[in-house]
Amino acid sequence: MPANENTLSESLEQTSDFHSQRDSSSGSSESLEKVSNGSATAKGANGLPIDSKRAIKGRCDLSSNETMNQQGRQFHGSLPNRTLHEKFIRDFFDIVLEKAVFEGTSRNEKVVEWVEPKVLPSLVDLTLPLNGVSHEELLTLARDIIKYSVKTGHPHFINQLYSSVDPYGLVGQWLTDALNPSVYTYEVSPVFSLMENELLREMRTIVGWENGRGDGIFCPGGSLANGYAINLARHYKFPEFKEIGSSQLSRLVVFTSEDAHYSVKKLAAFLGIGTGNVYSVKVDDRGKMCVRDLESRINEALREKAVPLMVSATAGTTVLGAFDPLREIAAICKKYDMWLHVDAAWGGGALMSQKHRFLLDGVELADSITWNPHKLLAAPQQCSTLLVQHEGLLEAAHALKAAYLFQPDKFYDTAYDSGDKHIQCGRRADVLKFWFMWKAKGTSGLEKHIDRVFELSRYFTDYVRQREGWNLMLEPECTNVCFWYVPPTKRHLKGKELSDLLHKVAPIVKERMVRKGSMLVTYQSLRNLPNFFRFVLQNSGLTEADMRFFVDEIERLASDL
Repeated sequence: MPANENTLSESLEQTSDFHSQRDSSSGSSESLEKVSNGSATAKGANGLPIDSKRAIKGRCDLSSNETMNQQGRQFHGSLPNRTLHEKFIRDFFDIVLEKAVFEGTSRNEKVVEWVEPKVLPSLVDLTLPLNGVSHEELLTLARDIIKYSVKTGHPHFINQLYSSVDPYGLVGQWLTDALNPSVYTYEVSPVFSLMENELLREMRTIVGWENGRGDGIFCPGGSLANGYAINLARHYKFPEFKEIGSSQLSRLVVFTSEDAHYSVKKLAAFLGIGTGNVYSVKVDDRGKMCVRDLESRINEALREKAVPLMVSATAGTTVLGAFDPLREIAAICKKYDMWLHVDAAWGGGALMSQKHRFLLDGVELADSITWNPHKLLAAPQQCSTLLVQHEGLLEAAHALKAAYLFQPDKFYDTAYDSGDKHIQCGRRADVLKFWFMWKAKGTSGLEKHIDRVFELSRYFTDYVRQREGWNLMLEPECTNVCFWYVPPTKRHLKGKELSDLLHKVAPIVKERMVRKGSMLVTYQSLRNLPNFFRFVLQNSGLTEADMRFFVDEIERLASDL
């Protein structure tokens, strides 16, 4: 008998017993009958005893291939089995650690192995089979998925407002998935319920709300956090809307800058306010909201007999990284009795730094704040929060007291059941990955992280400022650096010819870097400006040498243009 056969036999015996008990409880003709010595004897449909151990032994006297087939038949069970799954899980994690975590963040490896969409299905089997595949096939699929995925933790991935693979955040996320919690009641998620309270209270304290007063929730992304803010502003002003709907309310207007995140309009539409009732406010030449134009637009809404509901200011715009003048906007909101929301999804991380928190001067005057730790603080996705200065408002706006979850007569203090504050029911514990990072690094470590990414962005800015062919759009305020690059043979061009050229250069360079796999840096246009590159930093593991690499690589990729 093979060395592991006893273990497999025991495992199969347990599985057999489980299914026998299940069949008995559901009224199956196959049942367990207690005998005088206290043991159980299995009976079949004909009422005769079944020698289950002999049957199990027969099932275990198999060749290695037959053993694998036996194991394959257990894949449908949603329960880890040490005999069947431990080696597979360890092998899987070895692949993830080696290929995704360490090779995926190595400067010697590609950021992406580019494949055309029509070709990719021939390299990664995406079809869904009738019968399950073997563990070896699953491990091969894991390798293929990693190979053809973008390595967003790679030092040369600076394509969006997220990057890096923080080791502490990563293991926190793995632990979250292993425990598979849903954070709506204390009874099913005791540790994470208290962990959320503690972390959100600390974030509110950092904002500047005395003793961390107020409330807060984790959200599935900053867009939804902004939507929550709109709904809270409406409920605060018109609590009856929750029951009667919008038919008896005046037209509500939301104000935000023309450079604000598109989610403000999208969620206004979702909430029934309408995109036409989101009034865009002009920005200045640095991308900041113009307070004078804000007040002008508010008065425009009043003349139209509409109700100015809220201002959604931005602390760190997506493209330029601009910070709206929050203190001045707060004064306008107070004057017109409006809710002030600050979308600090991107720039909120600067609050962790004594050196850079001035960028959000006046944020403590906000009624609500969106702050995404998965952006500037580099926590794994998704990790988004909404902080609210008004205690009890989240529950008042959203609670429905579902009797099967939020029973009022529970044996513990139901104030720890946070689920009714949310529009979701089931909800991941996004708190653990960020809490684990914070525990590992401390507040001082998170501050050093922020200071470092700002330092690197300033180094890059100064480096390209003195380099021929490089033109900064503006002096960066956050870690966004926006610029144009003019190839050597085109530097004589001016006016419209130059503008037309620049609009074509960025897409060509982007295609070349993706196909080569050397880096990912994004580009876009803005208003009437031609395409420009947007360099965004939130990975504090980068170096000055990486900054020079980005410059040299763009010059190489554009050398023949």
